[in-house]
Amino acid sequence: MAGQARSASRGYDIIGDIHGCAHTLIRLLDQMGYRKVNGVYEHPRRQAIFIGDIIDRGPRIREALHLVRDMVEHGSARIVMGNHEYNALGYCTRARPGSGKTFLREHNARHDRLIRETLKQFEHYPHEWNEFLEWFYTIPLFIDESDFRAVHACWDSDLITKFKENQGGACIDDDFLHASAAIESFAGQVMDTLLRGTDLRLPPGVKITGKDGYVREFFRTKFWADNPKTYADVVFQPDPLPKDVACRELTEAERSQLISYPASAPPVFVGHYWMEGEPAPLKHNVACIDFSAVKYGKLVAYRLDGERTLSRDKFVWVDVERPEQPDYPTSEDSVAR
Repeated sequence: MAGQARSASRGYDIIGDIHGCAHTLIRLLDQMGYRKVNGVYEHPRRQAIFIGDIIDRGPRIREALHLVRDMVEHGSARIVMGNHEYNALGYCTRARPGSGKTFLREHNARHDRLIRETLKQFEHYPHEWNEFLEWFYTIPLFIDESDFRAVHACWDSDLITKFKENQGGACIDDDFLHASAAIESFAGQVMDTLLRGTDLRLPPGVKITGKDGYVREFFRTKFWADNPKTYADVVFQPDPLPKDVACRELTEAERSQLISYPASAPPVFVGHYWMEGEPAPLKHNVACIDFSAVKYGKLVAYRLDGERTLSRDKFVWVDVERPEQPDYPTSEDSVAR
């Protein structure tokens, strides 16, 4: 598709999870020198790269989707799929007969809550929503260029190589979506790993209750840790591990489950992880650019110009301020860096 074509002469602006914060996105694009031309944001010398999760949670999901899709189709941006776009496809796709399911993604209380705001904002635009669901199929799971890579949550070279061989590209189709509903399948492992990240099981009897109230028996792990020794060396999630668990030494079996990202590989960019504080590289060639914009954090971009070693001073952002009145999600005021 034309919008995914690469322009080697351009610099790239890799933009974190938007989650319906369209006005904040506009402020960030303005700050980086993008301007509307015939109704579409573009930059004369650069291309935006969206890291996924355009939908869910925020106040202007429909507006954000239109803005991003217009940029992608115009060629002024590219995009990779986030787990929320994937979740929407599963939630809105009926399972095939004999599967024992009604929809690929179960309509339970937690899943209903995650997508509620998106469906509400498209309530009077059902045809538009169906068109966006079809568009989600055209979004690649990853971008793999000689000078940079992008994926929503985790770069797993083995899975990505096998996926390319099986699919002949970087996009899923309807059959792959249905197959991915079985988490133990190859398709399920691809979608879970690339879009949600890697994890390890907590010790027997240990559970973590996250800030969202969800009780977990696993914790998310880094895909770039060098020679880790303890759980603390590999944990990568907003919710901390209990201190007695964090200092626990990794077993050989656990270490064998971990993946790594070579120091010689091109810079890779991810979102997904709800980072806090001032943006900085996680490693010289790894950066997370999700800084919780929809939770009044930052909407962050990294301005890449071909460097192999990422630099703290190449991050730009807008800070999202809480509205004076507790009327979220109707307000979304931001202050530029």
